[in-house]
Amino acid sequence: MPRDTLTREQIVRTAVELLDTEGLEGLNMRALGKRLNSAATAVYWHVKNKDDLLTLAGDQVWDEVRLPDPDTDGWRAAATAMAHDLYAMFTRHPWLVQAFATHLFHGVGKARHDDHCIAVYEQAGFVGPQADRAVAAVFTYVLGNAAPAAATASLTRRIERDGGDPEEVFGAVMKEAVEAASHFPRLRARIDAATDAGYAEAPDDTFDFGLQSLLDGLEARLPGADG
Repeated sequence: MPRDTLTREQIVRTAVELLDTEGLEGLNMRALGKRLNSAATAVYWHVKNKDDLLTLAGDQVWDEVRLPDPDTDGWRAAATAMAHDLYAMFTRHPWLVQAFATHLFHGVGKARHDDHCIAVYEQAGFVGPQADRAVAAVFTYVLGNAAPAAATASLTRRIERDGGDPEEVFGAVMKEAVEAASHFPRLRARIDAATDAGYAEAPDDTFDFGLQSLLDGLEARLPGADG
């Protein structure tokens, strides 16, 4: 694709696709240029550098999180929907979770999301810094829950690049984990009750259980709440 036909939107969209496939370690201008059928140098006419490109890609995916109306749905329903959408977005784009450790993401997409989050918790009755803390608490919970999936995706790519079999590697690690856990009574009871070394697997509703517990705690802190 010639330089004069490239647009920043095309570059960012393709960067997201590359990141989804290859992860943070696979993002470079040469690989991106190949996907765009363009010289790597042509990309620099539209983005400053790799960090700038990552920031733009990271901001774009925030548009995938829906912004429900708390006045129509109620603040808890809106907060729950946004948290689930954010978790789903993070698991679709695990590179973004990893990149939070090294980059400060900003842009219109993230700002729109953050502004709406504040509106949701203000509708609940939180004011000023209280709303900020509520937003931060839920965001941190979602990000923490998405971290294992991001780590697994990164490790899987690394094993495959080294010519290994991820299933075999993860199976060997799980056997070691089961052996270590078997020396402790509560974990041993879980192992005895589990099959296929699945004692470490969380129930399907674990994310929502934690989220609703967190929202219960926030609701209890609202002005005028009982207790």
